[in-house]
Amino acid sequence: MSAPHRTPQDASGTPTDLDDVARTGPSRTAPAGSGPGGSAPARTARRTGPRWAGPAWGVFGVLVTVAVWWAFTHAAAGASTMIAAFQPERMPGAVASLFERGVVVQDGLTSLWRLLCGLAVATGLGVPLGLLIGSYRRFRWTSAPVVQFLRMVSPLSWAPVAVALLGVGNAPVVFLVAAAAVWPITMNTAAGVQALDPLHLRVAETLGATPVERLRTVVLPSIRPFVMTGVRLALGISWVVIVPAEMLGVSSGLGYEILNARDRLAYDEMLVVILVIGLLGMALDQLAQWLLREPAPRR
Repeated sequence: MSAPHRTPQDASGTPTDLDDVARTGPSRTAPAGSGPGGSAPARTARRTGPRWAGPAWGVFGVLVTVAVWWAFTHAAAGASTMIAAFQPERMPGAVASLFERGVVVQDGLTSLWRLLCGLAVATGLGVPLGLLIGSYRRFRWTSAPVVQFLRMVSPLSWAPVAVALLGVGNAPVVFLVAAAAVWPITMNTAAGVQALDPLHLRVAETLGATPVERLRTVVLPSIRPFVMTGVRLALGISWVVIVPAEMLGVSSGLGYEILNARDRLAYDEMLVVILVIGLLGMALDQLAQWLLREPAPRR
């Protein structure tokens, strides 16, 4: 004798159909991410903390640094007049003096212009050179000793040569910035070409793409993140190099203003220029991250 057929019932006792249960699954499902640890967003929030935590800790670090700066300069002020000039309470007066003479804005814009010119030259040379190094093994093998040698030479060691060949003014500074920035861009571009999937190039070749079309539609979009990383690294190195480069036979720029303040024994103004250089460097790095970010995928 077969067992009597029993029809599934819902919570209210109403019979339901087996096919409906099979189609719809359980009537009650646990929400995604629920469990002993709570939902996934809640666990992430507990792990990373609120959004204001990072900026708040950053402000706290700045306040601690200023407090240490104040304590050190006041403790050592009797031993050196220069250290006494570095006291934090003297900075507002120095800032007002520099802005009154229009020094910070004018010299800052001059330094930024030289930086952009040097980066443009370095990008125009570094990207094609990186494409050649990454694409052709024989060219990579042939150029490796020369490239490695030039990478290890400090850009500032070329300063006498640049001044002798290009004279004084903007040209030698742009040359030194380009000499410092070209190698990060070159090496990152070459790494991007070597990391390219060869199947993509074969597909493009099978579809009848010319070498120029393969370069434009496959290679350049694929190496874009590598080039962006190289440009960002080059930007930081160039900003470090441009300050001593502007101490060599030029009469403008932030590097020149440091020497000018030193010669006038205006040590407080010299420190203000140093602080401006650091703040501008931070702003340039943030701007580079924003400009060189990955585009959002299209829907």
